Amino acid sequence: MRNWCSRHPVWFMALYALFYLTFFSLLEHTVLTPDLWVHCRLDDVIPFCKYAIVPYLLWFPWIPFTLFYLLYKAPREDFWRLCVPLFTGMTMALLFYVIVPNGLALRPHFVPGNDIFAHLVRMIYRSDTPMNVCPSIHVFNSVTLMLAYYRSAVFDAPRRRWMRPVAMVLCMSITLSTMLLKQHSVIDVVFGLLLALALDYGATVLQSEDVGHRRLPERL
Repeated sequence: MRNWCSRHPVWFMALYALFYLTFFSLLEHTVLTPDLWVHCRLDDVIPFCKYAIVPYLLWFPWIPFTLFYLLYKAPREDFWRLCVPLFTGMTMALLFYVIVPNGLALRPHFVPGNDIFAHLVRMIYRSDTPMNVCPSIHVFNSVTLMLAYYRSAVFDAPRRRWMRPVAMVLCMSITLSTMLLKQHSVIDVVFGLLLALALDYGATVLQSEDVGHRRLPERL
C-alpha cells in the first residue's frame, strides 16, 4: 500500500478527498443534535463580521495549491511530510465528531445586507451546519499548511521567500475568520491549534527515526 501511494500521490490525494467529503457529509446529515454544546465567554465578546468570509473561503483553494506545489516543486519527502499530519489530523477530527457529537449556537439569526459578502455568508450557513466544530479543521489545516512553508527548503529560494509570510498571514486571517463568522468557538480554535502542533511534532519524530534507520546500514 505504501509503495502504491508513493507511486500515485495524486490518486492518493483524490481518494482521501473522496473519503473525507463522504464521511463529513454523512456526519452533517446524521448528527443533528450535539451531545456537547461548545461555548465560552470569549465567544460573546468577539463580534460578527461578514467580511471575514474572504479569508474563510481562501482556505478551500489554499489546501490543494500547497499540496500540488510541494508535489511538483519540492522534494517528494516534503510533500509526504505535509500529507502525514494533515490527513491524520483530519481523520482524527472526524472520528472525534462521531464519538463526541458537538455543535455551537453562535450564529446570528440574521445576516444583514445584500452585498456579495452577506450572500456568501448565507451560502456557507446553508451548506454547512453548526455541527462537528471541535476541533476546528479549518484551523488545524491552516496551521499545518503554514508550518510546511517554513519547513520546506524549497521556500528558501529568494523568489519564493515571500510565500512564507503570506502563509503566516493566511493562517492567522483564516483562524480569525472562523470566530468572526461565528463558525467556530474559541475552544474549537484552541483544540485545532493544539492538534496541529501535536501531530507536527509526532511527524517530526517519525521522520527523524526513519532517517536514522536509513543511515544505520551505512555506519555498519
